[in-house]
Amino acid sequence: MAGNTFGNLFKLTTFGESHGAAIGGVLDGCPPGIALDFEAIQKELDRRKPGQSAIVTQRKEPDTVEFFSGIFEGKTTGTPIGFAIYNTNQKSGDYTHIKDSYRPSHADYVYDQKYGFRDYRGGGRSSARETASRVVAGAIAKQFLSNLRINAYVSQVGDLTLPKNYQNLDFSLIESNPVRCPDAAMALKMEEYIKYIRKEGDTIGGVITCVIQNMPIGLGDPVFDKLHAELGKAMLSINAVKGFEYGSGFAGVKMKGSVHNDQYNKDGSTKTNHSGGIQGGISNGMDIYFNVAFKPVATVIQSYDTIDKAGNPITTKGKGRHDPCVVPRAVPIVEAMAALVLADYTLLARTIKL
Repeated sequence: MAGNTFGNLFKLTTFGESHGAAIGGVLDGCPPGIALDFEAIQKELDRRKPGQSAIVTQRKEPDTVEFFSGIFEGKTTGTPIGFAIYNTNQKSGDYTHIKDSYRPSHADYVYDQKYGFRDYRGGGRSSARETASRVVAGAIAKQFLSNLRINAYVSQVGDLTLPKNYQNLDFSLIESNPVRCPDAAMALKMEEYIKYIRKEGDTIGGVITCVIQNMPIGLGDPVFDKLHAELGKAMLSINAVKGFEYGSGFAGVKMKGSVHNDQYNKDGSTKTNHSGGIQGGISNGMDIYFNVAFKPVATVIQSYDTIDKAGNPITTKGKGRHDPCVVPRAVPIVEAMAALVLADYTLLARTIKL
């Protein structure tokens, strides 16, 4: 199975399955001499881990990371950073009922067709548990990019949408509630709605907005390696993501060019930022902002129709511990993937211009 590595110079390779002994990764290309804050790395993992509130999966995993290489006396050495997160609370028996059948909208069927073999326990390699490794690498990338501010938050759950522009929000409130929405009134509505959906045995989707501030000018290239294209690839590689838009996004089609154009100030900044901080594929120093759409989690705790390996129609029921809405736990994953892209493009920029 290919496709386990992300990045060019700042490069992450992940390994492991949902119900295997461990998941982990190797982060290659991280510059030497970065003093790591290990508590900050663990805090990022704690934001993603299961069982943290009543509106997420109740799988209980400490998600404690163990580092094996690439670090000496608390600093990066420039050599590959190897790490692992051990799985301690697997309940593989929850998945025996799908050993010979396929869950709708999961990777089960295509795995069997492509590889002729699959790990049915929790989805194996296709499980979102793999993203914990990305959060570790992203936390290290954030410390390399200490001058940047990367904040993601939940801006929509189902039809409940936060109408405020990110400039009118207090990002310090993101962690003040289990939904990770920086608006107390909307966060409460979202939380109650997710609880209602869970009682029905169903799931719901949502949107995460990410804002990157203190951006330098010049990250990205104008053809195939556009910065927004790489950010889009990073976000679309996250489990359950169905859409990505940056800047004015789809709303921009309703605007005239004379209105949509970002006029310059004398210092090179722009009066508006419909471009989302990227022009011609290159960062222009303004804030980068984008939205990431997540589908409803495919596992519903209800009866559903499907087929078995022989193609026979069958009826079965979802089991196990699953998120009724993935977006609260996906916030640190979105930040991590953004940090990995920016760390990679920062190093690439250093190879072009002194």
